[in-house]
Amino acid sequence: MSLDQLIIKCKKGDAKAQEQLYRLYARKLFSVCIKYSNNYSEAEDHLQDAFVTIFNKIEQFSHKGSFEGWMKRIAVNTVLQKYRGARVFEIINEEAIEDVVVDVDDEDISLDFLLDIIQALPERYRMVFNLYVLDGFTHKEISNMLKISIGTSKSNLARARMILKTKIEEYKAKLNSQSL
Repeated sequence: MSLDQLIIKCKKGDAKAQEQLYRLYARKLFSVCIKYSNNYSEAEDHLQDAFVTIFNKIEQFSHKGSFEGWMKRIAVNTVLQKYRGARVFEIINEEAIEDVVVDVDDEDISLDFLLDIIQALPERYRMVFNLYVLDGFTHKEISNMLKISIGTSKSNLARARMILKTKIEEYKAKLNSQSL
């Protein structure tokens, strides 16, 4: 069955088609949810909520653009709803923001290590970092999604990068001291 046929059946409320769609996309959407969640269990809850929203709003999908992209946007928005309005974002003077460059062009740094330190960021920094760096949203889009100012988005990104830079430098120093 083609994706278009599957979507049409889901629009008609076909439970088997919904199950098939879930099986096709659950893993991809879970990877989106885990980036923005505090832990695995929370990400599972967000995934279920995202699929409920997808099935409730599938009528709104007009077959223009990517269906997967449409679902990913719903998954991101589902997770971010928890954080909207919550005072988890630090408001900083925009002029004090310094752009930090994090150099990870080192073969000794594993992807698992990078993912672990990103996941360990304070949630306000992790959210903005993931949205900006990993998902390519602009600060204006992030400010709209999270209901924060553009300056707050920029400052949280800069602070996330500072933390990551420090952790990477500590990791490199540890590796260098072990190789001596």
